[in-house]
Amino acid sequence: MSTSDQNYHYIIVGAGSAGCVLAYRLSQDSRTRVLLLEAGARDLSPWIHIPVGYFKTMHNPKTDWCYITEPDPGIAGRQLQWPRGKVLGGSGSLNGLLYVRGQKEDYDRWADLGNSGWSYDDVLPYFKKSEDQERGADAYHGVSGPQKVSDLRLRRPIADYFIQAATEIGIPRNDDCNGATQEGVGYFQQTAYKGLRWSTAKGFLRPAKRRANLDVQTRAQTTRVLFEGNQAIGVEYMLGGRMHQVGAESEVILSAGAIGSPQILQCSGVGPGDLLHRVGIPEVHDLPGVGRNLQDHLQIRLVFKTSQRTLNDEVNSLLKQVWVGLQYALTRTGPLTLAASQVAIFTKSDPSVDRPDIQFHMQPLSADKPGDGAHKFSAFTSSVCQLRPYSRGHLEIESKDPLQYPAIHPNYLSDERDHQVAIAGIKVARRIAAAPSLAPHILSEFVPGSQYQTDDELLQAARLHSQTIYHPVGTCKMGDDETAVVDDRLRVHGIGRLRVVDASIMPEIVSGNTNAPTIMIAEKAADMIVEDAHHNAR
Repeated sequence: MSTSDQNYHYIIVGAGSAGCVLAYRLSQDSRTRVLLLEAGARDLSPWIHIPVGYFKTMHNPKTDWCYITEPDPGIAGRQLQWPRGKVLGGSGSLNGLLYVRGQKEDYDRWADLGNSGWSYDDVLPYFKKSEDQERGADAYHGVSGPQKVSDLRLRRPIADYFIQAATEIGIPRNDDCNGATQEGVGYFQQTAYKGLRWSTAKGFLRPAKRRANLDVQTRAQTTRVLFEGNQAIGVEYMLGGRMHQVGAESEVILSAGAIGSPQILQCSGVGPGDLLHRVGIPEVHDLPGVGRNLQDHLQIRLVFKTSQRTLNDEVNSLLKQVWVGLQYALTRTGPLTLAASQVAIFTKSDPSVDRPDIQFHMQPLSADKPGDGAHKFSAFTSSVCQLRPYSRGHLEIESKDPLQYPAIHPNYLSDERDHQVAIAGIKVARRIAAAPSLAPHILSEFVPGSQYQTDDELLQAARLHSQTIYHPVGTCKMGDDETAVVDDRLRVHGIGRLRVVDASIMPEIVSGNTNAPTIMIAEKAADMIVEDAHHNAR
């Protein structure tokens, strides 16, 4: 065991989308000493920085934790791979680069649940603060932040046909789903700059690393938080096969994500008392909500074979591959700049709902599952997910060994209310495919296939042909009820000098992709941490 002689004011655990933001903001005060610990390596792989490189970095143990869920009855007993970034930038170095904030009502709902300061009007300034928007500044967007946000550098005709088809069934055109309203169809924006991925490791951490008061330690896996009574005083971490301990004079901040943060808390003795006793970990504080309230977006994937050539044809041709590589090398455009999807739709599964409750990700290519090679035929993918599922899962450690992965139980489609939205989502996807602008280009529905027709059959199709969109949240819920883990300043209930700052604090999942909201959470948390430090110093 090695104990560091140097103490820090703040120790941040996890250099993902939140941790890099915190390191940047907290180290802006040169008098504040900050340590950022990351279990993964540096973000040196070129596939991290080439946007389409997620096909190489996901499911790769060099960059991905490679989690696998437990068999889930809601999806016909299947287990799903849950990629999570194990590298500087975290999952923001592996994700599909899509920049989506969610809906105004999401954050107003957080505030209504008792979380003061988290309404849309409260959080919008933090979205704008982080953003450097290619289109320029307006009431909803900023241009002076470290996070580059840009338009896609790839267009294909099948995507334009898809957009037109959506408008033909009554979905309005919307070129900014992060603006005045989310509802509608249009092209995504992405966290990229001049054809390169722009993670928070690049935008926030890279300039901050030059500061003398910030230390960044990679390949350092945090195993537990150290306590003196109910006060966090530091962390223990493994580096080079040895255990090390380091102290925090002000706070320990967990930013290890919706899997890592609750796992570290449980391994540290903060979590459900019965679980801690079962695995033999001394209880520091019985906090039943740690690891509960797990939420994710489950996408139901429809694949349509087309007469129109798609990216499948380009990536399966050796000559085309050479051209794609040259195009990217010379102009930073073309298929290698591909985000996870091109077209977004936010719409209602039923006219009676008050706001969009389903989202489409349209890709001008297809594969058996994300990360696999493209099909050998022309096709596109139209996947649909429920934005605000009612189903809740949980995760829990299975032993006191901090290096053993926790058991992840998503409990997809466990709430019957989610069944109807899944069925309706497939029907909307088929209506788009049958619209005049798109139907002439479609040869057949390859997945799930036209044999699925009745509502019961469509639900079965949802169970069999669905995947995660990699949006786990909620396992360290913010709130003031008996299931909450942190308060509205993200301080762990019952514990001093310990916060959680990442997607795990979301009480309810946002209506869209989760990377931009996670960056916002960290921006807001940084201000609260500095405010609290000034208050305590008085």
